[in-house]
Amino acid sequence: MTISNYDTQSQRLNQLTLANLPSEIDVPTYDRSQLKAGIVHIGVGGFHRAHQAVYINELLKTPGSEQWAICGVGLFENNRALNDILAEQDYLYSLVVRHPNGQIDNKVIGSMIDFILAPDNQQSVIDKLAHPDTKIVSLTITEGGYNLHPATGEFDFENQDILHDIQNPNMPKTAFGYITAGLKQRKNAGLPAFTVQSCDNIQHNGAVARKMLLTFAKQQDPDLSQWIADNVAFPNAMVDRITPITTDADKAHVATTFNLNDEWPITCESFAQWVIEDNFSNGRPNWNLVGAQFVKDVTPFEKMKIRLLNAGHSVLGLLGSIYDYNTIDETVSDKDFAEYLRAFMDLEVTPLLDELDGINLTQYKDTLIERFSNPNIKDSLSRICSESSAKLPKFLIATINENLAAGRDSSLAILVIATWCLYSDKQVNQANVKLNIQDAMHSELAKFAQQTKNDKFAFLQINSLFGNLHKQESFSQIYANAIDALYSENSDIKSIMKKTLAQKDNQTTPEKI
Repeated sequence: MTISNYDTQSQRLNQLTLANLPSEIDVPTYDRSQLKAGIVHIGVGGFHRAHQAVYINELLKTPGSEQWAICGVGLFENNRALNDILAEQDYLYSLVVRHPNGQIDNKVIGSMIDFILAPDNQQSVIDKLAHPDTKIVSLTITEGGYNLHPATGEFDFENQDILHDIQNPNMPKTAFGYITAGLKQRKNAGLPAFTVQSCDNIQHNGAVARKMLLTFAKQQDPDLSQWIADNVAFPNAMVDRITPITTDADKAHVATTFNLNDEWPITCESFAQWVIEDNFSNGRPNWNLVGAQFVKDVTPFEKMKIRLLNAGHSVLGLLGSIYDYNTIDETVSDKDFAEYLRAFMDLEVTPLLDELDGINLTQYKDTLIERFSNPNIKDSLSRICSESSAKLPKFLIATINENLAAGRDSSLAILVIATWCLYSDKQVNQANVKLNIQDAMHSELAKFAQQTKNDKFAFLQINSLFGNLHKQESFSQIYANAIDALYSENSDIKSIMKKTLAQKDNQTTPEKI
């Protein structure tokens, strides 16, 4: 690692100005000049810098862990600003950890020692992946980065960047193109394979990464695909830490508290969880020493998290957005929303979950409510609702389908789906304020939702999202009632929630809401 020679009077966060920080700020105590990048991470967003990079930062304080530092990779031109900021700051950044009781932990994270902007030098990324020091290639590339076709769930060969990478293996654009090129170079050099470790919020994320990578590689080089299948490990993992988008207020806090200028600090909640299947190709860090949990099978843990936390976020996000709330904490601080959320978790999700070693579900749900209520984490509902088309099939619709198959009522979740229709149709809240909707399927969602006035089941005709839900009477009757209530004149989402919850408590035949 090269340490930049900055003027310390500028007070820009970098290696030299670390010494100027107040003693109460937690800074790297290890010798960063002696670190090696054993991990190459593709997709350096806020979550990675609040989660995996923090686990590594803590582990690097333990002697003997120097080979597990991180080299970040930005695949796209829009990563240039981050690339420039990190380079100027010697890849250091500040982390502001906000507890529910108002306590704030201020840290500087030093686990990243390099960053490569792929559009500037594709071969340098491939060479880094193929370097003997690289033992793990980790990913936070979001659901969309795995290139699943929305209708089939299979690899999408219609993606133009994928077609480019298949035809131009030495000039890749996508994560799969780069990983395949790096593995090919390792295979040809007789080096062991690295582990591909997904840190994305996807159920069975390692299995998904494996399936997609092997499908891609087979089109490019069948022999290499077989070598990857035989040699590369893809551990599944469950990751969790609420990490809002950095705001100007966060930057101002760092400037005041640290007396330094950090152009891209990260803020997060105090809770963090990482459950990882102990399956690695070429060694791994001892993350269990700093709070991670290694298990044989992560499936029940990730189902718990996706169906409770992620679905809970979507419940609050959609219902709260229509009501005219802006953040998760203000929404769940309203007792009506908190009661609705807890009933959803207790009555519609918990019966579907498996037993989990070391997890008390009642305490876990209590903790979720506390985390959501954290007034120091202003997680916007617009962020929570972004890309709902990619999230809700896994987070919420899967729960509905399982309950329907078991003959159980799912009216609380069904109201959320109906609210999503209203959200996509009107695109304003009940105070007539325009909603900030961000979704790759935004146009299609709006097109179908806007037909609801003439056909209350129109929104459900998006088969890639809903399948045949509208054909199931136990779903359609409840959904129709919810649509009638939401689209009635002067409808109030809170009143509809209360009536739905009361009906749930009575467990009666659905009546008009």
